[in-house]
Amino acid sequence: MWKAALAGTIVLTLAGSTLIYAQDHSPDRVHRAHIYMSAEDQAALVDARVAALKAGLRLTPDQDPKWAPFEQALRNFSKVRGERKEARRNEAPASDPVERLQRRADATTKLGSALKQLSDATTPLYQSLNESQKRRFLILARFLHHKHGKHWSGHQYDGRDEESH
Repeated sequence: MWKAALAGTIVLTLAGSTLIYAQDHSPDRVHRAHIYMSAEDQAALVDARVAALKAGLRLTPDQDPKWAPFEQALRNFSKVRGERKEARRNEAPASDPVERLQRRADATTKLGSALKQLSDATTPLYQSLNESQKRRFLILARFLHHKHGKHWSGHQYDGRDEESH
């Protein structure tokens, strides 16, 4: 009798703790805990990430002139992404599917243009790097985007923009 009662208590305890754990770690709760970053916070974070990338690359004097166009394009890309996030946060949801499609097309075009500019500016810099610098570039560039693995320069980029996530 005691064994059955003890076994039942253990089963109920485990089942209850599993339900509590599932409730505490629900996606909704995690979403509510998301920290809002102001434009100033985002700019400071981009500055830090760009500085870290440049410091980690240890550019030679011959490579240094190729950095400025890359940095400008990288900052523009970050700005476009930040503006899109802010617009999505502030705009009313589109109930009309055509309007939603138009917004998505406009955002994709703008982001695509910034990405093309970044690609064009990255090519000469990246081609001038030695193998060690290229390896560090891929590692450090991963941290340019806060969602590691969803970035423009590494092997895990899946071709989708942040709107499709």
